Amino acid sequence: MHGANRTGRPFTGDFAGQLLYNTLHRYGFATGPLSTSADDGLELIDCRITNAVKCLPPQNKPIPAEIRTCNAYLRAELSLQPRPRVVLALGRIAHDAVLMALDLKASAARFGHRARHDLANDLILFDSYHCSRYNTQTRRLTEAMFHEVFDQILIAVGAS
Repeated sequence: MHGANRTGRPFTGDFAGQLLYNTLHRYGFATGPLSTSADDGLELIDCRITNAVKCLPPQNKPIPAEIRTCNAYLRAELSLQPRPRVVLALGRIAHDAVLMALDLKASAARFGHRARHDLANDLILFDSYHCSRYNTQTRRLTEAMFHEVFDQILIAVGAS
């Protein structure tokens, strides 16, 4: 409601975007550390952001039917990309949605913060806890923990 639906860009103008865009900038994937609107001049570099669910579900908790319905969009985005080498799933819902979009069973790769999954077509899936206000305020996810995931991503991109 306060982020992508209002601004037209995922994680823009909401709390989760503060950590995400600051980290993307720190690691060279964005031209700036803050995203306030779709036309704020910030550009992503060798990076794309999408959502597993395209709507705003009640209590921001998508139900399985919404995830399945929106999965066709994620499947199309992944298939249209020039062989993305790395996908970062922010949370279990995103992780499971990526597996579903790739026609993989959930048992093919178990979600875990900092987990790396080498999948078909030279695709590497990394997992992180979602950078939501709840996860950061409860310290389930700290800035340092989030940066550790990006450290691993840089190693994977450099090694591939």
